[in-house]
Amino acid sequence: MIIVLKPGTSIETTKELIATIEAKGLKPVMLEGTQRNVIAVIGDERALQSINFESHPDIEKATPVLTPYKLVSREIYPANTVIDVGGVAVGGNNFVVIAGPCSVESYAQMTETAAAVREAGARLLRGGVFKPRSSPYAFQGLGVDGLGILSQVSREQSMPAFTEVMEVKDLDMVEEQGAAFQIGARNMKNTRLLTAVGQRKTPVLLKRGMAATIDDLLLAAEYILCEGNPNVILCERGISTFETSTRNTLDLNAIPVLKEKTHLPVIVDPSHGIGVRRWVTPMALAAAAAGADGIMVEVHNSPKDALSDGHQSLHPDEFVALMKALRPVVAAVGRELV
Repeated sequence: MIIVLKPGTSIETTKELIATIEAKGLKPVMLEGTQRNVIAVIGDERALQSINFESHPDIEKATPVLTPYKLVSREIYPANTVIDVGGVAVGGNNFVVIAGPCSVESYAQMTETAAAVREAGARLLRGGVFKPRSSPYAFQGLGVDGLGILSQVSREQSMPAFTEVMEVKDLDMVEEQGAAFQIGARNMKNTRLLTAVGQRKTPVLLKRGMAATIDDLLLAAEYILCEGNPNVILCERGISTFETSTRNTLDLNAIPVLKEKTHLPVIVDPSHGIGVRRWVTPMALAAAAAGADGIMVEVHNSPKDALSDGHQSLHPDEFVALMKALRPVVAAVGRELV
């Protein structure tokens, strides 16, 4: 249920309403707006049937939420959410580019790559240090050492950094040295991890699972928001289909669907979505044209020597060309490349 308070409702009245909801065994979540405040009620709304909220003098309206996901829904929050990632605004009218290598391999590799993507126009840095790989024999990342490198390069290049977290025990360390958590496709349904990042305020980039529906992704985001963390960015990164020409099938349909269903920012990862270097740029441009709030692109200073995903990583020169092609598309759809 959504309870919309009238402008000027006192703090005392708001606390009384929250106490009434809690007394029924439900969870109230306060959403503060510029004009009005909203209380979102999480739980079995039948427990509230005995309370006539609409007759309350300080309640403008009380409306049931029909979708299984409540807090991520536009029914509760119709305006687009803008999320601050280390001073970079993601969402709203902005179009943001996140770039960097699949894996942190060395300080020299990260410095060269980060400097190149920053000069080309990327504002946020990516780099994996804990790598969930399909094969146990593949490069698994540098772990703690890699996190230190990523943190140092992030500071030196003034680029807030994303990196993937795989276990709850790593959250403190990653939060201290990075600007945002990334929940990868393999962990999208790891409810324990989702709950744990939800208990923090650090922004979370949540990737869609390889076999997940759009509703699955939104429900995963709901786990995070219902724990109190509103700073979630959704990421479409391709899904598994019967097609074998590409690594995955980039679901561009998901962009307008998600933008209609949720107020959260939506970005696209064309690198994993297509998995073939020469097709990354067309898919990045298509994502911008379809209404995405940004893209995440894998870039490596020497793709042929990359320890992971070299086949889909752009060389810095190719990334420069992508950014040049991206600017008029972003402008054409009325967005601003930040």
